[in-house]
Amino acid sequence: MPEFITGLDHVQIEAPAGCEAAARAFFGWVLGLKELQKPVALQARGGAWFALPDGRHLHVGVVADFVPRTKGHPALRCGDLAGLQDHLHLCGVPFQADDEAGVPRIFLRDPFGNRLEIVQGGHAAAPVT
Repeated sequence: MPEFITGLDHVQIEAPAGCEAAARAFFGWVLGLKELQKPVALQARGGAWFALPDGRHLHVGVVADFVPRTKGHPALRCGDLAGLQDHLHLCGVPFQADDEAGVPRIFLRDPFGNRLEIVQGGHAAAPVT
């Protein structure tokens, strides 16, 4: 079968209306992501877009009947997990650390209650079935 899918472009997480300032503070200042300018045609929808260092995007999209995601989550890669943990402590952002999946990682919540995972380096490639 041909390989039509070539990679991942972006991940979108949901947030309530009026989330922009909190999204900018958390994803921009706390996590250090750079905000991207949304296309003009999409700006009226609200939310915010952020650049990941590998060229992919994290989109925060507004949902009218927002409910935080407590299980499904994006996993972001980090080059200095210990440094990030220190920074999160200073920012007052709680997190839970573990290495159950064979890689150091933390779980935390964004300001809207969505679950996020941050892994040191990244997960090893799983075998294709």
